[in-house]
Amino acid sequence: MDWNDVRYFLVLARLGSVRAAGKALGVSHSTVARRVEALEAELGSRLFDRSADGYTLTAAGRQLLPGAEAVEREVASAARAVLGQDDRLAGTVAVTCGDPAVAAVVLAGLADLCRAHPAIELQFTVDGRPFDLARREADVAVRALPVGVSPPELLLGARVGPVKLASYVAVAHAHRLDPARPGSEARWLGYDDPKMITQLVATSSHPSVPLWGSFSTLEAIRSAAHAGLGLVMLPVYIGDADPQLRRLDRPDVRHLGDLWLLCHPDLRHTARVQAVRAAVAQAFRDHAARFHGEARPVSAPPRPENRPGRGHDRDIP
Repeated sequence: MDWNDVRYFLVLARLGSVRAAGKALGVSHSTVARRVEALEAELGSRLFDRSADGYTLTAAGRQLLPGAEAVEREVASAARAVLGQDDRLAGTVAVTCGDPAVAAVVLAGLADLCRAHPAIELQFTVDGRPFDLARREADVAVRALPVGVSPPELLLGARVGPVKLASYVAVAHAHRLDPARPGSEARWLGYDDPKMITQLVATSSHPSVPLWGSFSTLEAIRSAAHAGLGLVMLPVYIGDADPQLRRLDRPDVRHLGDLWLLCHPDLRHTARVQAVRAAVAQAFRDHAARFHGEARPVSAPPRPENRPGRGHDRDIP
């Protein structure tokens, strides 16, 4: 049995779609389908039921799954053991984060390292799904977790910055959308997590402003705010850096989560992983004001009452 075919089987079993599996594996969806079909032919059993809704495991597929996952754990453990002994500043480091704005900070921090050590090669992914570091889906991850929630104990983690939310209005549309103005047409733009945004609106300074729409990404809801569709709640590291937006007079700055820099402990002494972790941590130190909500555009002077403290600097490696 070819391990690569088993790997394709596992990813498809978890994601249920050849397109999603292909994206996760960095191959075309037809390659995923072909490799799974080859495994089915070798085993003489159909592993998936195909339908318009995607791929679902058959009884044979469910029977294969535990053994395949056990092999995956052994292969990943062996790979980490070998990689953990590597003291060269060379080779590939897989880095992931879930937010393009955070990705820009991370990449800026890694640029000097990659220029100084051209034998280090980045495999960089911006994706909101939680990559499994134990299965070596990534070597280093920057992940947002709610306040008070720590990463799994099996991971090596350090907080590198807060996730603080504030309320914004588009500068070009403030004359009609600012809720502090008489006759305001204000409405809140919604995320695709209705429970979260409903609670945020209810506890904001403008709870009577209606909620409208649903947007699945930060980039989409920011574009909707630019277009004047409504007020928006955004992380301060996005909203404050956007010259088309300004904070409301009562922006309701709230500390909702923290960004964590994560890797598997088996890789902590690998030279290139150490170097990448150090460079990423330094990038967050360099941009601390942005994440703490203290960096304001020149056109919008800072409001002293909205300068939160830096409670987690001691956690940055």
